[in-house]
Amino acid sequence: MSDLKKMYKTLQKDPFPATMTLRLGDQELVLSKRTWTIDGEERGVRYGENPDQPAALYELTGGGLTLDGVAFRGPGRKLVSALTEEHMIQAGKHPGKINLTDVDNGLNILQYLSDKPAAVILKHNNPCGAAWTDAGVALALDRAYKSDRIAAFGGSVVVNRPLDVAAAELIRSSYFEVVAAPEFEDGVVELLKKSKNLRILRIPGLVSIAELAAEPYLDIKSLVDGGMIVQFSFCNRIRKVEDFLPACVEKDGKTLAARKPTRGEAEDLLFAWAVEAGVTSNSVIFAKDGATVAIGTGEQDRVGCVELAIHKAYTKYADRLAFEEQKISLYELKAAPGKADAVLDIETRTAAVKAGLAGSALVSDGFFPFRDGVDVAIAQGVAAIAQPGGSIRDAEVIEAVNQAAPQVAMVFTGQRSFKH
Repeated sequence: MSDLKKMYKTLQKDPFPATMTLRLGDQELVLSKRTWTIDGEERGVRYGENPDQPAALYELTGGGLTLDGVAFRGPGRKLVSALTEEHMIQAGKHPGKINLTDVDNGLNILQYLSDKPAAVILKHNNPCGAAWTDAGVALALDRAYKSDRIAAFGGSVVVNRPLDVAAAELIRSSYFEVVAAPEFEDGVVELLKKSKNLRILRIPGLVSIAELAAEPYLDIKSLVDGGMIVQFSFCNRIRKVEDFLPACVEKDGKTLAARKPTRGEAEDLLFAWAVEAGVTSNSVIFAKDGATVAIGTGEQDRVGCVELAIHKAYTKYADRLAFEEQKISLYELKAAPGKADAVLDIETRTAAVKAGLAGSALVSDGFFPFRDGVDVAIAQGVAAIAQPGGSIRDAEVIEAVNQAAPQVAMVFTGQRSFKH
């Protein structure tokens, strides 16, 4: 058993070369391997997705790419691949591929949430919870954490404002693998360093990350035969509530239109659609008052994804009550002798408020092929929905929200947000 535990702390030997060049026609991109000298030892990435996979991190340092008149993101964008020893304030067990890509996906989400202090907690390259608020980064982090306390355990925290003491104390109260911020206020680093295995990363580029949102980068997907698919990176077209499109279609010579969302509903849809850019598809997100309520990820069918998100919402809401009131998780409470009445009480109260789903906003990364997913969400009291549109059954879907009592709002995004 001790040997099995040891493999998770062992740095893999790095056989990768110092530079890598990608040539596309007569254009090329030059990348340099990132290593760090820590405790007198030069270290690269600890390991890849698993402990027996050697890995390396490369930074784009030279060259450029323009395709079809579109200039791609060039060198000098100082984010994850540009981390130096100065930025790696504490290496902890030393970051591996998953730690770095979790932080990177946090940046992917936060590039669309720059208008307010925002926090994202990620696990296995998906957000567990996210929130933004004018009231500061600590409250944003607290709300992101409470949206899924269970999944947040061992996750990565990424925030878009300097981390303050209140936020640091919240991080210290649980277990996290990584925390990344543009800066740390006085006393925060000393507080965080009490967690010896925590990776503490300062990413100055976070303060101007919104500038990157309009610049595509070369997105490369590797195939098992060694081949590659290259694509333009996803670019979110919904940057403000006015960018949503009316949900309306022609049916039998008549225009069928959904209710327009209120300003508050539209703000929650805007927030959720930004978070959606970092969620593995098929996915849906329920959000309310600038925080995620539930995130359904990676399902093969749309209605199943909605059902999964609802199940998660009920479980996480009940767990939060159990933890706040009984100081143990929902699962520990269920296993504890003599606690059946307490469990029943918590589950009854959770059902009474529909686990916070009532009045929430729902976004879907793909269109609804049938109205079933919408009907399931409506049964939980969802107030507004945003989805790409374009299904041959859009009329049925709009009819579903129009038949709801109270009537549910719907808008189209005009783009899909799949992520594989």
